[in-house]
Amino acid sequence: MKIPVELVHQLSGELAYSICISGEIMQFNKELDARGLNCPLPILKTKKALAEMLTGEVLHVLATDPGSVRDFKAFSKQTGNELLSHQEGSKEFEYFIKRK
Repeated sequence: MKIPVELVHQLSGELAYSICISGEIMQFNKELDARGLNCPLPILKTKKALAEMLTGEVLHVLATDPGSVRDFKAFSKQTGNELLSHQEGSKEFEYFIKRK
């Protein structure tokens, strides 16, 4: 299921997007679709995407691997990138990670 995303504004040349998750509006600069990928690919692709982003920017990640919940928590602790939010659906998982 594709979640509707609304373009909010442009920040320092990068696009910022907004999405409503459980009544909370989350803004992000880039989206990574890691659905269908198994460990360690969601984390590896996230690491690469964050490396291309500026400090303070937010990455929105979509995944289907149930192990990604544990993996993203550990990844955030190890790298210092902040896991702002994560949502667990029946088949999909969603993460918002702020680059350090």
